[in-house]
Amino acid sequence: MSERDAHMVGFGRRQLAGWLLGPLALLAVFVLPAPEGLSVQGWRTAGVTALIAVWWITEPIPIPITSLLPMILFPLFGIVDIRAAAAPYAHPIIYLFFGGFMLALAMERWNLHLRIALSLIGILGTKPSRIVAGFMVASAFLSMWVSNTATALMMLPIALSVTALLEAQAMDEKSKAGVATFSLVLLLSVAYAATIGGLGTLIGTPPNALLAAFLSQTFGYRIGFAQWMLIGIPVVLVGIPLAWFLLTRVIFNVPDLEIPGAVDVIAHEQRKLGAITTPEIGVGLIFALTALGWMTQPFLVGVLPFISDTGIALVGGLLLFLVPVDVKNGIFLMDWETARRAPWDVFLLFGGGLSLAYGIETHGLAAWLGTLFDGANAMPVVLLVTLVCMLILLLTELTSNTATAATFLPVIAAVAIGIGENPLLLLVPAALAASCSFMLPVGTPPNAIIFGSGRITLPQMARAGVWLNASFIVLIVVMVYLIGPLVFGIEQGVLPDWTRASPV
Repeated sequence: MSERDAHMVGFGRRQLAGWLLGPLALLAVFVLPAPEGLSVQGWRTAGVTALIAVWWITEPIPIPITSLLPMILFPLFGIVDIRAAAAPYAHPIIYLFFGGFMLALAMERWNLHLRIALSLIGILGTKPSRIVAGFMVASAFLSMWVSNTATALMMLPIALSVTALLEAQAMDEKSKAGVATFSLVLLLSVAYAATIGGLGTLIGTPPNALLAAFLSQTFGYRIGFAQWMLIGIPVVLVGIPLAWFLLTRVIFNVPDLEIPGAVDVIAHEQRKLGAITTPEIGVGLIFALTALGWMTQPFLVGVLPFISDTGIALVGGLLLFLVPVDVKNGIFLMDWETARRAPWDVFLLFGGGLSLAYGIETHGLAAWLGTLFDGANAMPVVLLVTLVCMLILLLTELTSNTATAATFLPVIAAVAIGIGENPLLLLVPAALAASCSFMLPVGTPPNAIIFGSGRITLPQMARAGVWLNASFIVLIVVMVYLIGPLVFGIEQGVLPDWTRASPV
């Protein structure tokens, strides 16, 4: 599921089961003795972790509220004090994400994202397969910077306009069948590309940023914005053509006919926007400068040691509130009414996940969990990486991707260290897999939005999603093995020095 899950409707069996099982799991640590090798505080941390994990997955109460439990239960049970429990809720990565959302919301406010999308769509031509490619490129690019939900909501009406044009031209049964296939593929391509694009940057999807925050807090290891792009962008650059090929050539057979009227649809949408406006130019410049700052930060830090990705993001966000559009009427590029739409629930989930990870590391629960997987030494590492991807990907089809990542990243890191492997060899594919939900409408907002159009059935989405899920497991594993050593210095069978750092 996405980073912004819809609140449950009613109180179903899953919610009721979680409402009961979560507290029972917590109660068990006070009834049963701590296992050998684990301290009492570590055992209590396990109980709190079990409660939070169950409630994150089953959602008997809203996920953001569950995310506040570490600040209540850790001090209550003597695990860590309130200052230590609360500190992760203000982790710098959360403010990096906040600054990124200010830029994205400003783009949405002045329709700059729509102008960019229409320009990209019109580049690739008017044949059905090329139109699909244009929509995928536009959706993926926007989703690196704008939420995948906003991307899908923006692209859906444009896609429906194109499909309506074809349906009006289809006269015989054969052409109608071809148009129906094209329409199905076009809508699925929007949903899937919006998901894939988010893998490219730290702010593209919450699990990416959560991984960076977890590593920084737990080991003092920093993943920079530009560094993540060195692996994220290649995944997107391969993933988009791969998804396009599967959708248009393997899963469905899209007829390769010319659609001359499609150009008119795009041109009409562009005319509705009118000439580019001063606010669009202002937001575009600030966005470009911020992105440039993120990409050059590793070089700038040698001259300006205080500079950071988070600082760059906050400066970009602040400039939006300072640059006027209409001084007389007090209108600026960004206002608080727009900023209030930021995903505050995700920020709380970030904080809760990091606070939970701090408790897990502090009292040895992570190390103890790692010892439970000593037998994994006998397993080929590539198989273990693949199994981790499969587990996370299947879970995120049904639960929040951010909650899934927050729950499992500390455990996966402990397993990796326990078998003598660089944690990044398992953590990076886990974070990437957490965002790859392609099978079900509940898996991610783009899936739900496209499914809600009424043009796609559940079996059709599941059929395409199975192919993409399997393909992206392979893609992620291959990319981590090919690029991971270059970007992160991963050496198989070698524990880096930073894994011995104490929790920050």
